[in-house]
Amino acid sequence: MIDRVTEYAKKTIDEAKMGELHILACKRHLEDLKRQGTKSFPYIWNPKQSERILEYAETLTIAEGFELKPVKLLGSQIFDLGCPFGWLKQENGKRRFRRSYESMARQNGKSFKNGIRGTYIANFSGYNFGKLFTVATKKRQARIAWEEMAKFIKTDEDLQELFEIKDYKSLILAKDTESTIEALSKESGLDDGFRAIFASIDEYHQHQNAKIYKAIYNGTKALLETLISIITTRGDNLNSACYEMDQYCINILKGIVTAEDFFVDIYALNENDDIFNPKNLIKANPFLASTEQGLETLTTDMQTARDMGGNELRDFMTKSLNLWVKNTDDQFINPDKWKKCESDLELQDLVGKKCYVGLDLSHGGDLTTVAIEIPLEDEEFFECSHSFMPKGRLQEHIVTDIAPYDVWEQQELITVTGGQDTYKNDYKFIIKYLKEIIENYDLQLQAIGYDPHNADGFLSDLEIFGVPLLEIKQSARYLNDGTQDMQLNIESGKIKYNKKEELLSYSVSNAKIVRNSFGEKKVDKEPNKRTKRIDPVDAMINAHITQMKFNEKEQVNYDKEMEEYLEKMGWDD
Repeated sequence: MIDRVTEYAKKTIDEAKMGELHILACKRHLEDLKRQGTKSFPYIWNPKQSERILEYAETLTIAEGFELKPVKLLGSQIFDLGCPFGWLKQENGKRRFRRSYESMARQNGKSFKNGIRGTYIANFSGYNFGKLFTVATKKRQARIAWEEMAKFIKTDEDLQELFEIKDYKSLILAKDTESTIEALSKESGLDDGFRAIFASIDEYHQHQNAKIYKAIYNGTKALLETLISIITTRGDNLNSACYEMDQYCINILKGIVTAEDFFVDIYALNENDDIFNPKNLIKANPFLASTEQGLETLTTDMQTARDMGGNELRDFMTKSLNLWVKNTDDQFINPDKWKKCESDLELQDLVGKKCYVGLDLSHGGDLTTVAIEIPLEDEEFFECSHSFMPKGRLQEHIVTDIAPYDVWEQQELITVTGGQDTYKNDYKFIIKYLKEIIENYDLQLQAIGYDPHNADGFLSDLEIFGVPLLEIKQSARYLNDGTQDMQLNIESGKIKYNKKEELLSYSVSNAKIVRNSFGEKKVDKEPNKRTKRIDPVDAMINAHITQMKFNEKEQVNYDKEMEEYLEKMGWDD
């Protein structure tokens, strides 16, 4: 018999009534079922563990309202509760998911679900003396999920025997396990010392930065099992930690990056959906739009937003439709367009081909990237890249960038150089990598393009390759043609890259277009997003410009032109 989580996932995909991102979350579960237990995917689906938390939830009582009501889970709630608890690590039976990100419109039960998770983990996970937290920027906000837990306990005689509520301390004690559930806020002095077996991080879009998330996350590394649950509605601040996290989680759902420990579910309208069509409300409001009263209220709010426009419309789009209000004109390339360029091509399929190299040299301990462009038939190009990072910076960047550099190291997409006390890249690794690649695949290196920043003392090392070295000036005027040509090639599907190139894809998703006063463009990070790495994209564009410049020179072969002229004049032998 099919379990309830899997049944819901299949039904949601078949009916196609929900938003694209939620459907992708369902597809992820079904695809994982096919991969479970393999060498590359050491996780197994345990329906019994999934059902345990669902059965627990259905014993609870909803206290708020005119009368007590038993909990009746909707299909979406079954999925969001059951999926993270049913996936286990094959090696030890511990939960696979250590983090979760759930985004939906307001008043759709985000805190309600974390109230269920918190009480369940506190008393029924088997962990003794555990610390559980509900956290937010303000104490009042942090207490919302905490109060959900308190209400479940107060209305259930069995739970009253298992828990003690100390409201004046914002503290709940699980008597059997001696675990505590505490509401904390930014003012409480959150630091890296919190070893949370569960943490509910509420309304993440209100957080000015990622400090609270990082404080909680840093404290969980030694735990065999934990769950950091980020719950939020989208906002309008594109320079926020929430927007950064949201984009990363979308990339997880789209398969652009891999984060096997991260459960993601986003309920929102699709990009091109009619925001004034009531049928689309369910996509962002899985709970509210499922009730007659909720749907009526949402429809009324929709009409008001349409009539008033301005701030009212903006508020409706973020809070009721769970949309970011943003201008996407600055995007380097649409992620979907980029994904269509993925292929199974590898360097071993291109032995003996001409190639062009682009370098993006880091300052200090950031990413350094080598990109290789190989011209194919029909004016197509194959792109591949490899990055380098000093070992002393690895763990720091995993946290600050919210990026799985350790996983990418295992996938051989990045080389970690030096020891724990190494904080600057040693460029000799680049030389070694290039030599090996060229020799192993008999590539015919034509030219190397490099960013002049941080290149001092490195140029002499590059001379051993015996090819032209092109300085790629990092101005919009110089980069415009190459950047634009790369965009057009991607959009037309003429760029090919190996589908395993996750770091390159991650970089593409971070890249934005900036323009000078003449309208000339280049790639850059989003403003105030220093940790959104784009180094592989920079290197790829440098390689493409090198190819363009080199072939511009080759187009005029003066010896050949003179020969043909003399022959035409009858002066040849």
